[in-house]
Amino acid sequence: MGAQLNPPGSLTELRDRLSSQVDTILRRSAELGFLGSMPIPDQIDHALGFVFAAESEIHGPPGSVLDLGTGGGIPGLVLLSCWPDCRVVLLDVSERRTSFLTEQTAGWRRNGPLEVVRDRAENVGRDERFRQHFDVVVSRSFGAPAVTAECAAPLLYPGGALIVSEPPDGTASERWPSDGLARLGLMASVQARFDGRFSYQVLVKAGPTPDAYPRRVGVPAKRPLF
Repeated sequence: MGAQLNPPGSLTELRDRLSSQVDTILRRSAELGFLGSMPIPDQIDHALGFVFAAESEIHGPPGSVLDLGTGGGIPGLVLLSCWPDCRVVLLDVSERRTSFLTEQTAGWRRNGPLEVVRDRAENVGRDERFRQHFDVVVSRSFGAPAVTAECAAPLLYPGGALIVSEPPDGTASERWPSDGLARLGLMASVQARFDGRFSYQVLVKAGPTPDAYPRRVGVPAKRPLF
């Protein structure tokens, strides 16, 4: 844990993989109030940290990724651009945000399939089209650690990775206790630091997720596992 995954030149190299569509769509998203107050260039850099952490963990681009609570398209649109051959699912419960993303990505040319899904994560985790179908799940600000873990774990293939944006001074053992993670088949891997500014917790699917998870809508937040 605490590994520094940030080789020289990595941010510049990742920026070169971005389509001009990313900045254009995110500016529209910001105008509609779908993004936070962080400047868009910084939000893009933060999203690139997910790309770096994922490729470091699985040694290359994933074949499939789901953005848990994609909101206005961060980090999902950046993943879409950096991984053109990857199956990408952008998941959010908001009708306005998902309608916006569906419209804005309709003409995006890529090799891998793209889906914008409007639903609750608890429902998606029990859907055969999505359960255990992803190499990587990412979460920027979906919820508390226990909620994120419970909703993400059922979506991952064995050996897949959950990557969560973390506070820079977060303590992994407190936020991601091993006993709680083990109930979901997860295990903490590295804490990735990107560009000296952004932190991410990487968790791997080390075992099966019991059929009981995720619990029904709202229960993970009301009765967190840890």
